[in-house]
Amino acid sequence: MKMRRSMLFVPSSNAAMVSNTFIYDADAIMFDLEDSVSLREKDTARLILFNALRHPLYQDIETVVRVNALDSKWGRADVNAVVTAGVDVVRLAKTDSAQDVIDMEQAIAEAEQASGREVGSTKMLAAIESAMGITNAKEIAFASKRLIGIALGAEDYVRDIKTNRTPEGTELLFARCSILQAARAAGIQCFDTVYSDANNTEGFLKEAEHIKQLGFDGKSLVNPRQIELLHNLYAPTSAEVKHANAVIQAAADAEAKGLGVASLNGKMVDAPIIERARLVLERAKSGIREE
Repeated sequence: MKMRRSMLFVPSSNAAMVSNTFIYDADAIMFDLEDSVSLREKDTARLILFNALRHPLYQDIETVVRVNALDSKWGRADVNAVVTAGVDVVRLAKTDSAQDVIDMEQAIAEAEQASGREVGSTKMLAAIESAMGITNAKEIAFASKRLIGIALGAEDYVRDIKTNRTPEGTELLFARCSILQAARAAGIQCFDTVYSDANNTEGFLKEAEHIKQLGFDGKSLVNPRQIELLHNLYAPTSAEVKHANAVIQAAADAEAKGLGVASLNGKMVDAPIIERARLVLERAKSGIREE
């Protein structure tokens, strides 16, 4: 499964940013046609993005586009444009039900057929941003084979449950755990919301450590400076890599000897430990953190 620790948000109405965001080392670039684009700029932003997505330098990085809702006056045009331009993933904003996913899947399939793209080649990411969406998270996660994951949109969610965001994030714990459980049950990835205070590095790292410990695959970002911080946080230490290699070797030795159970330093090595070791080694391919 592709590593998606960081998804960098880029407003598609900003031609300068759209034209050169490939210079950043995010795992995915997430262009926005929805909330960050004013009503009068919707059509212009779509055209800017259409041309940018066809740029050769964007072929080397995964591109995600958050489109406007299908029931808006811009949604269908957004989907047709970005699918035709070759986007990798379409992000649904404000996903409240499995039907929202099914409707978007149909719109994407129609755009693929019309543009000559292979049907099924465009993936989807569902953003859950309401109490209704959290309630239906499991059904949403299982709604389409195109889904690479589900993501939390915190600002709309906290407004919907009639509270506000705090540095501790207590108000988001239930939502985070709900979408994480749904994603893992469906075998897809799970992504956290943005940390909006771009200048608060300490706060960002604290929240990023929290969501990593919960089990999230990554996080949406609004500031390029957060990319390296997040990647470093997800990178294993050399000691963790050494232990993971030892676990994999112990399991291989036990299998070669026909033993049902492996052990390392007097401790049993079972399937969950082996799986965690593989995850450490997969993350190590992108770098090792200084201890």
